Amino acid sequence: MATCMRTVWKVLGGCQRHLLRAGAYTSASQIPTRHLSSKIVATLKSLKKVKKDDTQKKEEKKEKRIIDDKGRHKPFGKTAWAPVDDVYIRTYYPMTIYDAAEAIDMLKNFQVLDFTPLKQPVYIDLRLNMELEKKRKVDPFVSTVHLPHPFKTEINKVLVFTEDANQAKAALENGAVLAGGAELIQPILDDEISADFYVAVPDILPKILPLKNKLRKKFPKSKRGSVSTNISELLEFFKASHEYNVENNCYVKTQIAMLDMPTEHIFANLKAVLMNVCSHRPADMGPFIERAIIASRTSEALWFNSEDIVRKPAEKEEDEEEEE
Repeated sequence: MATCMRTVWKVLGGCQRHLLRAGAYTSASQIPTRHLSSKIVATLKSLKKVKKDDTQKKEEKKEKRIIDDKGRHKPFGKTAWAPVDDVYIRTYYPMTIYDAAEAIDMLKNFQVLDFTPLKQPVYIDLRLNMELEKKRKVDPFVSTVHLPHPFKTEINKVLVFTEDANQAKAALENGAVLAGGAELIQPILDDEISADFYVAVPDILPKILPLKNKLRKKFPKSKRGSVSTNISELLEFFKASHEYNVENNCYVKTQIAMLDMPTEHIFANLKAVLMNVCSHRPADMGPFIERAIIASRTSEALWFNSEDIVRKPAEKEEDEEEEE
């Protein structure tokens, strides 16, 4: 009898140790504490506390490590500040960031050295900081900018919504592809009529609401500057305007010029696009453009400094005073 009792106690002890080793603390916690020793109860409580502390640490936001390379003989994790030869592995050195005008001149030099066509588009690729406080983000947007030196050979097709016969006549005389009222709704829904931009006078907006789902971001809105009583001014802007949008939540990829244009014209178009992009930045945010790249169709991509272009003269003077 005594042998049987010892065997039973050994089995029960083994089951208890197995539960503890397997981490089945939930099941073990369901065992009444009066059947467990005080040491085991204390161990279970300490394990629960450690587990709770670990969960709280994971929930805490990890701060991004900022490495200051000022005063270092080489950048952190790199071989040197700049290569000493023309042939090198790019990942071993920090990315070279050029001035915008210098980058444009380099694109023109690449075209001459590579014997590529002179008439080729010039693109920019921007990465925007869309993060706001409390896990909020800036909504992706579509914007229209009037380039000082348009690169398109054809003017944009602009359709004007108005029920005033005189306004419709003036719109057609100023270059509108079509002008009319509610009678244009069904042909647009049936894809019989299309245009690059749609503008309207304020009075007709309630009557063209059925086109909102069809036109989506092209639907006339005051916020986008496509609603006004001044038809001639609308047409002058949208006939030669350039449209771009934010892709994949934070990227702007768009053409700004042709490589055969003068450097001054390419730079002016670049500045117009950058200033328009930064106009969508919330007032309480810092730098909006995190990374800026410019390239032609056949050249390599060049990183350039966009802050000197978008900063206001007053901000530049303040920075210069701080440096002094």
